[in-house]
Amino acid sequence: MHIPDGFINIPTSASFGLLAVAGTAVALKKARTELDDRTAPMAGLTAVFIFAVQMLNFPVAAGTSGHLLGGALATVLVGPYAASLAVTVVLGVQALLFADGGLSALGLNIFNLSIIAVLASQFVFVTIKKIMPKTRGSIPVAAAIAALIAVPVSASAFALQYAVGGTGTAPASTVFAAMFSTHVLIGIGEALITMVTVSAIISTRSDLVYGWRQEKPKLAVKTA
Repeated sequence: MHIPDGFINIPTSASFGLLAVAGTAVALKKARTELDDRTAPMAGLTAVFIFAVQMLNFPVAAGTSGHLLGGALATVLVGPYAASLAVTVVLGVQALLFADGGLSALGLNIFNLSIIAVLASQFVFVTIKKIMPKTRGSIPVAAAIAALIAVPVSASAFALQYAVGGTGTAPASTVFAAMFSTHVLIGIGEALITMVTVSAIISTRSDLVYGWRQEKPKLAVKTA
């Protein structure tokens, strides 16, 4: 899913790079509403966890493999704005230090994985929460569904970028079909990892899970 250098032409890369900068600027401004002195370290730990787990690949099909993208997991744990920043930091470190994703394509990768994936995750997660019972057990399930959907959505964003400025010879329709079908399978793996991780954290420190904190009823103080 990490786009290498030269796969998308420079004008398209630059355009989506500007969108990525704008999205990151919004996330920087809004993240303070999601974090406080108690929960801010959670954002750092989430970034470290995503970075570590992305190093582990799992087989998908026909010799391909996938790894955790982390958008849905981070969104549920620390909120969408902080999640976007966490994933952006991971992508930056990977590109600069490990050559995982090209430098000219960094804006493309940030747009797909820390903006589109997070937005899709937040929308699906909130929607599923409204349907399901208001219990802690619903949060990991909603997170898993958000992960399952967000992964192929972000892959579709890449297919759009390829259609606009791809330098390869494969037709855009073929690229879309291959990316979408493969990332549906990757999304299943992502959903399982996300559900297990959120379940483990919410069972021990539910007060640190953003998706559950937003669901807890507010206490009202009655005066005589």
